[in-house]
Amino acid sequence: MKILSVFGTRPEAIKMAVLARKLANQKGIEHKICITAQHRQMLDQVMDFFEIKADYDLDLMKPGQDLTDITSRVLYGMRTIFQEEFKPDLVLVHGDTTTCFATALAAFYAGIKVGHVEAGLRTGDILSPFPEEANRILTGRLANWHFAPTRRNVENLLREGVNPEYIIETGNTVLDSLLFAKDKVSDFSLEVKNQKLRTLFSSDAQILLVTGHRRENFGSGFLEICHALKELATTFPNLHIVYPVHLNPNVQKPVFEILEGISNVHLTEPLSYPDFVYAMKKSWAILTDSGGVQEEAPSIGKPVLVMRDTTERPEALDAGTVKLVGANKVNIIAGVTALITSPLLYQQMSQAHNPYGDGKATDRIVDFLIKKASL
Repeated sequence: MKILSVFGTRPEAIKMAVLARKLANQKGIEHKICITAQHRQMLDQVMDFFEIKADYDLDLMKPGQDLTDITSRVLYGMRTIFQEEFKPDLVLVHGDTTTCFATALAAFYAGIKVGHVEAGLRTGDILSPFPEEANRILTGRLANWHFAPTRRNVENLLREGVNPEYIIETGNTVLDSLLFAKDKVSDFSLEVKNQKLRTLFSSDAQILLVTGHRRENFGSGFLEICHALKELATTFPNLHIVYPVHLNPNVQKPVFEILEGISNVHLTEPLSYPDFVYAMKKSWAILTDSGGVQEEAPSIGKPVLVMRDTTERPEALDAGTVKLVGANKVNIIAGVTALITSPLLYQQMSQAHNPYGDGKATDRIVDFLIKKASL
């Protein structure tokens, strides 16, 4: 059985890394990795940490590229690989990125079956998040096998008419990777040269860890976020806000203009995956617009406030591990303030059950491919 795993962003690499490692050591499977490098530097860090190497690298990252550029380059790049390098029986893609959708489309054009890891997530609004909701819907229509993290994801696919024989509930592979990383990480790596940050995380300081990168928050959304953080820093001088700032200029500009120079706001470069795992472990709470963090943080007992109006991960809302605050100044301030002033609320959110599985999603996917997939 010839399998090609394709990913291009840091979140995809994190969630596919343990699966790639297992497939590489599986008898009866010839497994190769193709990266599109939709995120170059951040992707390379993850590959190094998990000790996996790409067999093919499309290296498509260009300054100022848009979604059309990425989609077309992936289509052309994958066509070349399928025609000239390696034509697999199955292509594995992950999640909701443009790499995921464009690769699934390229495989469909080439007559190659597609396995969709992290299938069935839906917000119900094709524009929120943009373009991720459309990417996962379109990938779902092209996929032959659907590896769904939760029962709700399975039900979403069934409502869309997917044959139940082609769906398997696996849990989320991000927990497999988190378990791999958590025991391996006990401090920042040598890459983090910021001594002030090292000292802060080795103390008992109350640290609010912030991440933000979503396109739908560009512009007014990030202005709201930054002004909320500024007010929180002033209102709660003992709260330390640590913000690894995404490299996108649409993020960097408002963040540095509004937050730079505030003594208890610590702006730093993006952290590598192991360093971010360490930061999550040592933080008090997390404010994010990331999908993966909504799944990871509950596993290490951290409340999550999500700076989005919708989430394709409602299981976490139901479990009480996350709360939606949107990219809204008033709601962000209210959400953080509630956690600070109500120890009971903090305890409830930090001790809630993680609904995303047991860290064995990779095993279930590989077992399914070996035993049940008639390729």
